[in-house]
Formats: sequence, structure tokens, C-alpha cells
Amino acid sequence: MQVYLAVVPGEQQEASKYGRSFAHVAYRIGPGSTLLRQNLLLQTRGGLLSISDREAPLIEEPDALCAAVLRECGRRGYSGAVLDFEESPRHDRVIFAERLERALSASRKALYLPEDYLPSPKTAVPLICTAMSGGTFTERLQEAIRIRGGAGRLALDIQRLRMDFRLPARSGQGKPLSGEALDQLMAREAPAVFFSQDLCARYFTYTEKGETHFVLFDDADTLNQKVKTGAKMGFAAAFFMWPEVRDIAGKLGLR
Repeated sequence: MQVYLAVVPGEQQEASKYGRSFAHVAYRIGPGSTLLRQNLLLQTRGGLLSISDREAPLIEEPDALCAAVLRECGRRGYSGAVLDFEESPRHDRVIFAERLERALSASRKALYLPEDYLPSPKTAVPLICTAMSGGTFTERLQEAIRIRGGAGRLALDIQRLRMDFRLPARSGQGKPLSGEALDQLMAREAPAVFFSQDLCARYFTYTEKGETHFVLFDDADTLNQKVKTGAKMGFAAAFFMWPEVRDIAGKLGLR
């Protein structure tokens, strides 16, 4: 399994102490279907080009944007691209993804994209989110394998889970916790921490103002176990966001 660290340009030097393969979070979609780029070091080469659609306008000229992505991949020696799209699939984004998939495939380059953008593209690799608050982690991966026709066409989107749920959490939605907030909560409550085999995450409970809270979180051990599970199943790649794992990078098998 290929493991990537997603980094912005200013983080790569620090992150390179722990990983060798990077998704360069330096690109976004600009006006007129242009590809905008942050300043990258001249020696930045290899890895993947990561494109954000945050606050992006309508993609009116998908072919022009695809051509710009291919040129940048050639200039930097990137082996493919990641669509770091946050919005739900829109028609213009779907059209762009389909055309970029064909263009990169013809150049023998990979495309990774959010799971909900498939099954439209045929060779693109969907990113399967590992942060779960219900169900079973292994069954989640097995279901993705069944639907997508094989683990070799899948990648793990390793999101570090830190969530506080008020019970009963009927919606399955909790309050996201920052690393600092989780540390402060654990210092205050000194809870007994347990491991959920089903969710492949740690958890504890506490009571506040008469309400019971259930806290789910990942640490280095649970993230490593998720990667190992995906690797054993045959997943092609895994992605970590550098800011999420900076404090535990030395405990992760990133190289």
C-alpha cells in the first residue's frame, strides 16, 4: 500500500522527516476554469497534485482545466491528482472529474476522488473515509470492495476521529473536538478508556449537567490498525492529512 501525506507547501520540509510520498495541497480552481497554485519550492517534484474546490466558481471549461492539470503534472513529475472536493457532487464538478479521469488515464496517471463521485469515472480511485461513529469498520471496507469491484481500486481517507456525542445520539452526529479540547477533557475527567473493535477507535464516557456523553477518538495505534486492515484487504493507497497527525507522526508507519 502506498501511503501519502497531504501537505501544504510550508509543511513539506517538516513532514519529510516522517514520509516520502506527498499529496501537494497547493492547488485550487480559479475564475475562468483556471488552475491556481500556491508558491511551491522549485525542487518540488513527484507525488500527487491535490485540487481544492473550496469557494470555487462554476467550472465552465472543464477541458481547459484538465489541460492545466496535465501540464502541471508533467512539469512537476506528479504521478496523478487528488480531487479534494468538499461540496456534494455538482454537475460541473462531475463533468470535470469524468474528463480528468479520461485524460489522466490516457497519460497513465492516477486520479483519486471522493467516494460519492463514483461510479461515474471508470478508472479513478475512490477515497473511503475511515472515521466512523456506527457500524463495523471491516464491514465498511468489505462493502466498498464489493461495490467497487476490488480493493486494488480503492484508497483509504484516514481522517482522525475526535467526536463527542450526547446520548442517545440518534442522528449519529456528534460535536467535533480539537486535539487540545480532547486533551483538556481527558485531563478533567480522567476517564477509563476502552477500544471498540467494531469501530477500530478508542472511546470513553462521562457525565456533564445530567447528560451522558460518549467520546470516540483515534490515536496512533487505531490509525495504524486501520491502515493495516486496509493493506491486508489489498487497498491501493492511504492518505493522511499532515496537520491531523503531526503530533503522532513518529508513531505512524508512514515510510
